[in-house]
Amino acid sequence: MRFLSMIRINERAGQKPSAKLMEDMGKLMTEMTATGALLDTAGLRPTAEGKRVRLSHGRQTVFDGPFTEAKEVIGGYAMLQAASMDEALALTRRFLAVHGDEWEIECEVRQVMEDCSEAA
Repeated sequence: MRFLSMIRINERAGQKPSAKLMEDMGKLMTEMTATGALLDTAGLRPTAEGKRVRLSHGRQTVFDGPFTEAKEVIGGYAMLQAASMDEALALTRRFLAVHGDEWEIECEVRQVMEDCSEAA
């Protein structure tokens, strides 16, 4: 099963990853990729560079970032391969643990629907 782990950050906190964090994260990603648990991952550019497209009553509207009304935003993601939600949570907990105690982040983990019949 595939799971999407969305990394939520407070964009206004101004936290930048240290060289040590990047090194530790690189090791973890290499290990998880080698085992087949990590399918893809990436950080996202700031909301100031983003757009939102809203559909309301058949009308689409585009909004420019930054999105000041949002306290927490998706700062990145990891696409995981796991046998269960518990396993996906264990992988996500490893990701969070690498950040140590100086970071304030959370991950939302959701299973990916593999086909449209799962939505029914």
